[in-house]
Amino acid sequence: MDDYRRIADRIAADITGGRLRPGQRLPPQRAFARRHGVAPSTAGRIYAELVRRGLVVGEVGRGTFVRAGAPDGQPGHALAEAAGAPAVNLELNYPSAPGQSELLAPALAPLLRPDALGQALRPAAAAGTPAAREAVAALLGRDGRRVAADRVLFTGNARQAIASTLASLVRPGGRVGVEPLTYPLVKEIAARLGLVLVPLAADAEGLLPEGVAAAHRGAPLSALYLQPTLHNPTSRTTGAERLRQLADCVHRLGIPVVEDRIWAFLHPGGTPPLAALAPGLVHLVDGLSKRVAPGLAVGFAVVPEDRTEAVARAVRSGGWNAGGFALEAAVRWLGDGTVDRLVAAKRQDARRRQRLVAEKLAAFAVRSDPAAYFAWWELPAPWRAETFTAAARARGIAVTPGTAFSVGPGRTPGAVRLGLASVPEPVLARALGILAGVARDGAAAGTG
Repeated sequence: MDDYRRIADRIAADITGGRLRPGQRLPPQRAFARRHGVAPSTAGRIYAELVRRGLVVGEVGRGTFVRAGAPDGQPGHALAEAAGAPAVNLELNYPSAPGQSELLAPALAPLLRPDALGQALRPAAAAGTPAAREAVAALLGRDGRRVAADRVLFTGNARQAIASTLASLVRPGGRVGVEPLTYPLVKEIAARLGLVLVPLAADAEGLLPEGVAAAHRGAPLSALYLQPTLHNPTSRTTGAERLRQLADCVHRLGIPVVEDRIWAFLHPGGTPPLAALAPGLVHLVDGLSKRVAPGLAVGFAVVPEDRTEAVARAVRSGGWNAGGFALEAAVRWLGDGTVDRLVAAKRQDARRRQRLVAEKLAAFAVRSDPAAYFAWWELPAPWRAETFTAAARARGIAVTPGTAFSVGPGRTPGAVRLGLASVPEPVLARALGILAGVARDGAAAGTG
């Protein structure tokens, strides 16, 4: 084993064993090199390896800090319970409506007959079934636009829909333009596919068309990935005029787009999808896990007419096909009104939880939307995202540091994302109160 990896393993063991704590700063690389008797270049490789493993994060001008959270650095892992305090996970974000299981169960009964079950358990192709394509086309066409059923493809979940569309569009080494803050798993998908994410200029409304054009002139972009409606983590929704400008921009430059609409169902009557303005370039991805239940692993993509076979090939090669049983269940829930009832309940639930955020964090700078299931909290000085996350963990509460969403070196937002959906409302209210106290106490003490 290379020496630098051996030393990196020792540091990793100190982190996972708790000898180096979340938020703790590592020595400057030159000091680390002297301490371990290695060259400064080797110290740089060790730190890069720890960053690659998701154990530390580098902040330009500040140093390198131990990350809060699980060793792989990804949000969504279980919180180790703090002594004397309940574990409250505000990283996870899985909405669930009251009485959800009772609503879902009746439609499954016909599928449990031996003849129907045998059919439902067969593998599903990327094109799904005619009934599934028609059901999803109807779901996405409720805003008055026509969605062609023959352009709908299915994957195991929405993340796989993102992966398959990007894999079909961009070769390894290709550049994908993204918002400066983006869905963390897109960073993981890009790493696995060998893609380069390029953060583009944006403002409070989203991507700036001139920023897209400038980046494309510098070195061609193979695709864009964006979330125009209820952007995760900021909850921002791009307005109709900006969407028209972006559609004109991608048309002029010929840049294909992956549009993530996974949270858009919470925002009825909002701006139309970018796919409606540039159907020949935009690959719209969505899924049912947020609308229905996280265990319903069905994602889908509505792709340009001439792209169906290319995306279907990517689905097949990635092993990302949806399960036949899940598709059959989805068709029934979409057809009998179950999905509509769940969506209505979750829209009300999200608004109640946002009112708790407004009440408990009224003294702080929180960016959100009344319809969203998450909030972006810009922390008061002198807090940094990683140290605040560590302080929250010490009180049994998991939040996601802003660094998980940032793209590009030196982008270290002093903010955390709060996922509001996965814990009962009384627990959420108590957790928000505790976090407000942590923020006030740390700011008053000048430690963070």
